[in-house]
Amino acid sequence: MKVQLESFLHKQWDRRGLISWLLLPFSAVFMGAAKYRKSKTVPVKIRVPVVVVGNIYVGGTGKTPVTIALVKELQERGWNPGVISRGYKGKTDSPKEVLTISDPDIVGDEPLLIKKSTNVPTFVSKKRVAAAEALLKAYPEVDILISDDGLQHYELQRDFEIAVIGARGLGNGWVLPSGPLREPPSRLNDVDALVLNATEDVISSTTPRYVATSGFTNAIQYATGEVISLDTLSKIQRKKQYSAAAVAGIAVPKRFFSMLRAHGLEVVGIPLPDHYDYDKNPFKDINADLIFITEKDAVKCRKHEDIKRDTRIYVVPLEIVLDKFLIDFIEEKLSSLKPEKKA
Repeated sequence: MKVQLESFLHKQWDRRGLISWLLLPFSAVFMGAAKYRKSKTVPVKIRVPVVVVGNIYVGGTGKTPVTIALVKELQERGWNPGVISRGYKGKTDSPKEVLTISDPDIVGDEPLLIKKSTNVPTFVSKKRVAAAEALLKAYPEVDILISDDGLQHYELQRDFEIAVIGARGLGNGWVLPSGPLREPPSRLNDVDALVLNATEDVISSTTPRYVATSGFTNAIQYATGEVISLDTLSKIQRKKQYSAAAVAGIAVPKRFFSMLRAHGLEVVGIPLPDHYDYDKNPFKDINADLIFITEKDAVKCRKHEDIKRDTRIYVVPLEIVLDKFLIDFIEEKLSSLKPEKKA
């Protein structure tokens, strides 16, 4: 039911139809309330540079894969990053460190994925400032903070803002509830950089824009950890006439399905609600020889022993590459803010 509701809403938000027009007065109220909150917020400065990776479209645009790629790029250039996040759907009010063994129901699935992918200090809290302060106290060597999401969390002062534009673009260009945006499109003129992630929309903005290149190469058998290329799995499927399903609890599951099909895999797509909690095992009733899932789903599956033993399941990591000029731009702006190392 939730998948159908999400699909219905995004279809309405993709155009300026009757429902969107009827909701337009409520959007004015939403914008007024947001502006009032922003005017009353006094940003808190943190002792290290802060980069916010966010969006103005409600829901997923690929912020977390961009955050992971950014962390890795900064590490290669000699920075010591830490990551803070709200921990969407997590169950912790006070700042909490995310460990590789953390429960995604407590810390959130995306922060856990970031930790597993980068192994950098990662903290979650509904208050980004509290998360930042706790992280820096525990890890004083950290010299840059990346905020996964939080573009609208103005309590935390930031030194560089990245807005990620995903596959859905900007929808009908209106703010909630008549449209899908948290802030009007003009907000994109205020950020430092736009990252275009699989969008075909023409974005009208004066802000420098960079393309994120993403794709799949390998799959990891969930039960054994064995790595195998998707092209090899595609050949095996054709040779042995295996049936295959793809299951995804992400913002745009259709993209995951189509990227698998681009490797020659014949899969039946099964969408789940974004941030699906996996309280139940959705795979046991799937009649397929192969099942492909995302990394974001995989971090929540370990609560089920039967899923751990299911040799049909393959995790497909998303490999994303950021434009080197974006990293140059970030470094150029932040290099003067980098704390000096103590002798």
